[in-house]
This record gives sequence, C-alpha cells and structure tokens, in this order.
Amino acid sequence: MDLEHHLHYMRMATKLAKYALDHDETPVACIFVYTPTNQVVAYGMNDTNRSLTGIAHAEFMGIEQIQAKFGALDTSVFQNIILYVTVEPCIMCASALKQLGIQKVVFGCGNERFGGNGSILKIHQDSSTAPKNKYWSLPGLLRREAIMLLRYFYVRENERSPKPRTKANRKLDLTTFPPMDWSSYLSREDFTNIYGSAFLKFYDNRLDLSEKLDWSLIDNNQDLFFQELQAKCEEFSLQTSKKSKPETVS
Repeated sequence: MDLEHHLHYMRMATKLAKYALDHDETPVACIFVYTPTNQVVAYGMNDTNRSLTGIAHAEFMGIEQIQAKFGALDTSVFQNIILYVTVEPCIMCASALKQLGIQKVVFGCGNERFGGNGSILKIHQDSSTAPKNKYWSLPGLLRREAIMLLRYFYVRENERSPKPRTKANRKLDLTTFPPMDWSSYLSREDFTNIYGSAFLKFYDNRLDLSEKLDWSLIDNNQDLFFQELQAKCEEFSLQTSKKSKPETVS
C-alpha cells in the first residue's frame, strides 16, 4: 500500500477524533480496515469520560465491535486488519493488539508517557508475549493534526476529571510542534524501505512528512461523517452475516 492509501484512512481516524472532541471526549480515535476488501470493519473512540472507566480506550472499543461480528474466541480476522489510530497505542493496547495478532498499526503522534509502539516500549516487536504475533508499525501520519486536537482538549475544562484543573491560563499553541523522532519507531533502513531514500531528509532532520496542517480535519463538524462511518461498519456487518462465521476455538 502506498502512502496516500494510508493517509486516506488516517484522515478518517482524525475526523473521528474531532467528532470525539466535539462530544466531550478525549480526541483519540481509530478505525479498523479489513485489507482483503479495504472495508472499514469497526471504529473506536476514547470513552473514558462518558463511562468513567480508565481502560475504555479507542482500540478496545473497536476490538469489541470486531468480536461482536466474528466472535470473541476466534482472533484470526485480525491477521487481515490494519489499525489506523491518531495516537500511538499505549502499552496496554499495544499488548492487546499483539496478542490478537493484528496485521499492522498506523498512527499519528507518539504517546510520550505510555506509548507501546516505540515511545516507551516496543511491545509490537517484543518476544516475551505472543512471540509469533509481532506486527509492523508506521508512525507520524497526520501527526500535527493529532497533536492539535489533543491541545484543543487539554485547554478545556474537563468536568468529568477526578481532579478538575483550572485551565483558564493555558494558551493554545497553534504554530510550534516538537521534532518528529523517527528513530524511536523505525531504523533508518526501515524508513528507507517504506518511503524511499528521497525522504531520508525527514528522518535525519526529525521533520514531519508535511509541515502543512490540514485545518479542515480540525475545524469542521464531523457529525455527518460519523453517521456515514457507522453505515460503512453496518454494511460490513450485513455482508459478514450472510457468510458462515469462523468456527470458535474450543
């Protein structure tokens, strides 16, 4: 798959994160794409504010949808699924994805406190748990958009927080971004294999692939997009229901 193909689905995940932000949730969102048909099979948004559950991460919400379609015991479908998520999966989610046998993970910005795909630990390449399930991970797509959505959230007052903090004095930074440390996630050789040698200047100088921020993903209302996304997932559900479901593992 080429870069534009991955960007197409990352834009969808980013729109979903904006929908979450507009509905008082942490703007972290993901979509699961079934690669044999390039169809969206499930989506997830952080649900920690509404549910008051600290583990209600976007990835888990999407995993629940997939298990509802295919059953909780047969994980073989994940071998044909790419996850597109706006923020690097945390250590908990990275481990769950690895144990399920996810095919690939593409994400936007790093998770500097809890990242499980390179920022803190490289769970996706670890051999201690489910060693056969190592998966490929691609960082940095629409990274600035993911960062900006988080900044919008963190300057707001969060009434559902266990210890609400006054944020009136926080200023929204619209222009500066931290360097993109590609080496935390990819070797120079792996980066070259993915993007080609012409892009090495981005790797060596810790630059984003694009410095131009797509403000439409951040400013536009995404309620209609969310309805369309739900319809896509329902369409996939109707198609799979016509086929025999995989046998569950006893």
